[in-house]
Amino acid sequence: MFKALRILILLGILLAVAMTTLVGRWQAQSWKRPQVVTLYPINASGDAATDFYLERLDAAAFAGLAPYFQHEAARYGVSLSEPMRIVLGSRVRVAPPAVPRDAGPLSAISWSLRMRWWAWRQTPPSSPVPDVKLFLMYHPPDFAGALPHSIGLEKGRLGLVHLFASKAQQAQNEVVIAHEALHTFGATDKYDPSTLAPLFPEGFAEPRQEPRYPQTAAELMAGRIPVREGELRIPSALGETVVGPATAVEIGWVK
Repeated sequence: MFKALRILILLGILLAVAMTTLVGRWQAQSWKRPQVVTLYPINASGDAATDFYLERLDAAAFAGLAPYFQHEAARYGVSLSEPMRIVLGSRVRVAPPAVPRDAGPLSAISWSLRMRWWAWRQTPPSSPVPDVKLFLMYHPPDFAGALPHSIGLEKGRLGLVHLFASKAQQAQNEVVIAHEALHTFGATDKYDPSTLAPLFPEGFAEPRQEPRYPQTAAELMAGRIPVREGELRIPSALGETVVGPATAVEIGWVK
C-alpha cells in the first residue's frame, strides 16, 4: 500500500513537471507579451581583472539585444514592440555545477537537473520576474585557448554563456548571448558540430543567393558566416546576423 502511494506521488510530481514544461513552452512561443530575459554576471575565473570589469558592467553592454530581437521578429510579422525585455540582474557569487566531460545522455540529464536546482537556489531576486535566466560566465581577455562551450536549455529556460570580460568584445558577446537565448525558446543549432560549418540551407542567411558564396551575414543559430567553401568567419556583431526561417518556426515567430 505504501509503495503504491509513493508511486502515485511520484507520478503526480512527474505529471506536474510535464504540465509546467508544456505551459511554459506555450507561453514562451505564443509571443503575447514581452519575454523577460535576465542576465546574471559571474566571474568564472575569479581573477581581479574580470572582477574590475564586472564592477563597472552596466546595461549599455547589452543595449543591442532588445532592438535586434524586435527587428528580427517584425520581419516575421510579430507585432510586439518588445518581444524580449533584457534585464541586467545582480552578480552571482557561487559557481554553477561543472559541465560533465562525458557527453552521454545520462550525464547530460543529471547535469541539467543539478543546474536547474542550482539556478533556483542561487538566483538573486529580480524585478520583473524573469522568464529566462542567462548566467554570463566572464573570462579574462587573455584567456588561454577557446572558451568553454555555452549552453542554452529550453527545459528550465536557462543558459550558461561564456564570454570575454572586455569592452572590445561586447558586440561579439551579444551574438553569443542572443544565440543561447534562442535555445531557451526551442531553437536548435544550424551547424555541423564536427566542423562548425553552417548547414545548408537552414544555416545560411541567404540560401537562395547566387552564387552561394560569399555570404555577408550569419544565421544566428549557425554562428558563422560562410565566406567560401571551407572558409568561415565569426560575425563581429549582431548586425552581421539574421534569424532564419527555420529558427523562426522553431521559436514560434512563424506559425
